[in-house]
Amino acid sequence: MANELRTQYRPDYVSPPGATLLDILEERGMTQNELAKRMGRTPKLINEIVKGKAPITEETALQLEHALGVPASFWNNRERAYRESLAEVREREKLVDQIGWLERFPIVEMIARGWIEKYEDQVEQMLEVLNFFGIASPNQYEICYGIQPVALRQSRAFEADENAVMTWLRKGELEAQDILCQPFDKVRFQDAIGDVKGLTRSPEINESVQIMTDICASSGVAVVLVPQLDKTRVSGATYWVSPTKAVIQLTIRYKMDDQFWFSFFHEAGHIVLEHKKKEIFINFEDASENVDEEREADIYARDILIPPEAYDALRTAIAERRGKVSRDLVRCFAEEIGVAPGIVVGRLQHDRLLDWSYLNDLKAKLQWVEVE
Repeated sequence: MANELRTQYRPDYVSPPGATLLDILEERGMTQNELAKRMGRTPKLINEIVKGKAPITEETALQLEHALGVPASFWNNRERAYRESLAEVREREKLVDQIGWLERFPIVEMIARGWIEKYEDQVEQMLEVLNFFGIASPNQYEICYGIQPVALRQSRAFEADENAVMTWLRKGELEAQDILCQPFDKVRFQDAIGDVKGLTRSPEINESVQIMTDICASSGVAVVLVPQLDKTRVSGATYWVSPTKAVIQLTIRYKMDDQFWFSFFHEAGHIVLEHKKKEIFINFEDASENVDEEREADIYARDILIPPEAYDALRTAIAERRGKVSRDLVRCFAEEIGVAPGIVVGRLQHDRLLDWSYLNDLKAKLQWVEVE
């Protein structure tokens, strides 16, 4: 299980293949000088091999096979394992001084969600986190993930933890790798957006999300749902993992269908509006106030879900009713424009045409379904 404490024995000393060679010589009563003569090598080289100072090359391994009858493959494998072990020991020695780096990340949450394994040894835990990010050392984290996305740089009231956000994004990137997508096609993606709009009316939200994922993948966009971490304060993100594959990463932070679907169309807006492919756009609470691209994506989502002309007509109808909004009015309007009634309720609440506490029963509540 992901949260099971793991222990892994890694010795801090490894014996060189020369130690095995010395054992064989002692068993056979053969001196290092005699072996050197049989191999046509110098006694100094044999002594350096025994002490681990000189490596056993492929040529030397063949000579040992001829002289001792021990296969060259044995010596090659022994040498390779020794060098790998030496590298691991040196790596651990370097990482011990960088254990504090782990404190930057929500390790407990990552373990609880099954994103990483739990280890008793802190160096092993660091190696697990390095593998999660696909980097060789903490220094590479700064190089690969230290450039903050535009939403992080420009969000004035940003209260999220940068490293938690980067962790959430990395998990989405890993999930997206498993989604096979066709090369991106803008026209096909716009058609897919129209299909997704119709899916908002389905009462089976999980089924709708799966269909959405499939149709978006056919146009070059991987849609992934990743639960938010504490201190991420994010609803969605958009980024490109290659010139022909975009990713829309969503969470269900607000747990209601109107917010979820608005987040999807907001992120889709970044793609359709051809915002910079080299940027990562993250949808925070306040991002739209400070980033032009976020405002544009908000407008795109708003107008795709509820066309401006239709919304103007709805506002007129509400005004004629002296501001009264009935369930029947919302349901009929939602049916007319082909969206879920909760989306209409959310828009009216946002525009202060409806109290935040009214008609929320028309919204669908979302829940994570954990898949084993």
